[in-house]
Amino acid sequence: MYIVIFKAKVKQLNEQYNDFANQLRTLAFNEFGCLDFQSIAENDQEITLSYWPSMEHIKAWKAHPLHQQAQKLGKKYWYHSYTVQIVEIIKEYSINSENN
Repeated sequence: MYIVIFKAKVKQLNEQYNDFANQLRTLAFNEFGCLDFQSIAENDQEITLSYWPSMEHIKAWKAHPLHQQAQKLGKKYWYHSYTVQIVEIIKEYSINSENN
């Protein structure tokens, strides 16, 4: 499994951003095999984690025309800067105290 880590310094988010974000999230799940998608924003910082079964899934999602358009708008209007990292999970474990 892979995680795409998107970290950005926000310039200005608007209604168009919200529409694109919702469409892209739906697209990621429904058409490109995204397993989980979490986003958090605080002040002028945004971090989004998306989980994928393979690099091929990530590449296909990135190449989609709607995602390409969002990237252009992000560079022009929404973000001062951003970084994308793709990492492979090599080990995972967890605890669930709710079941004790």
